[in-house]
Amino acid sequence: MFAQRPDWPRSAVYCTRFSATGPRWLAPTGAPIYEQLLDFNDADRLRELSGELGKNLAIIGRAAGVRVAQRGAQIRVSGLETAVRTAARALEQLYALSAAGVAITGPDVEQAVRLLTTEPDAHLSDYHGDVVLTGARKRAIYPRTATQRLYVHAFDDHDVVFGLGPAGTGKTYLAMAVAISALLADRVKRIVLCRPAVEAGEKLGYLPGDLEEKVNPYLRPLYDALHDMVDEERGARLLQKGVIEVAPLAFMRGRTLSNAFIILDEAQNTTPEQMKMFLTRLGNGSQAAVTGDPTQVDLPRHQQSGLAEAVRVLDAVPRIAMVRFTDADVVRHPVVGDIVRAYERVHARSS
Repeated sequence: MFAQRPDWPRSAVYCTRFSATGPRWLAPTGAPIYEQLLDFNDADRLRELSGELGKNLAIIGRAAGVRVAQRGAQIRVSGLETAVRTAARALEQLYALSAAGVAITGPDVEQAVRLLTTEPDAHLSDYHGDVVLTGARKRAIYPRTATQRLYVHAFDDHDVVFGLGPAGTGKTYLAMAVAISALLADRVKRIVLCRPAVEAGEKLGYLPGDLEEKVNPYLRPLYDALHDMVDEERGARLLQKGVIEVAPLAFMRGRTLSNAFIILDEAQNTTPEQMKMFLTRLGNGSQAAVTGDPTQVDLPRHQQSGLAEAVRVLDAVPRIAMVRFTDADVVRHPVVGDIVRAYERVHARSS
């Protein structure tokens, strides 16, 4: 027989399958296995949702920890009840997005499941509607997690926004997208990108070339993000005209930056003096983003991080926002989140 929930949408058939004496079968934990059967009426959209050879369905199954099987226009999801409901919500919402012309890719599918696992009441359409910028390859850049969405909206109401958290959470990338969006909308006249020139645990010695060639290795991540959002030719023109300036932090002293969007990347490698110097460069009409991972400080062991001090000193200052990311916000390869969690467990045991 079938047990149906009256509050489930009518667009699909949801059911939990039972035998006469109880659950049809049990999970290894002893919990009952549930099934939900979803009907989809548009073959083209269902094909896009499923992906080539069912690749997207496999991603949903792996990410949610459920079994997903397709037969014709129906998709059957089976597993533990909470995981099944999460996977079903992801399938329905991704199917709805495809109707709006959104391309469904593997990373989008995986991120959707992760978002709906941590935020069961989230609606993917709200996130896709928060497009910050359309990049160089016509790809929409939008927040993919609840914290990323909070981070993007923080720039609407604050002059300085700190993005704190592990690698791969989109802190610098989204700040760059917000900055370029502000530039294209003429809300600022230029963008200034900077980061401290500190090696990550290695001494590279003296680098050959002129000053620009010496500092380029440190600023490469900022160039990469820039070229992902603005086509190479236009980016080169903006850099040549000084509309977008990329500079090491040491060159900021004595300057006043008005009508500019300023991004300080890898801020955990600033000294307290450098951080104070940077924050006091803001002129009228300017906005700043400060991004960094407090757990990856490359300064000498005796040197305090300027980011750590700034978070402590400025946490309650009006018009300054502190947005803290966690491993749940990692949007790179899924293994990056696993790596971050593994290191956090080790550090928690040793502290």
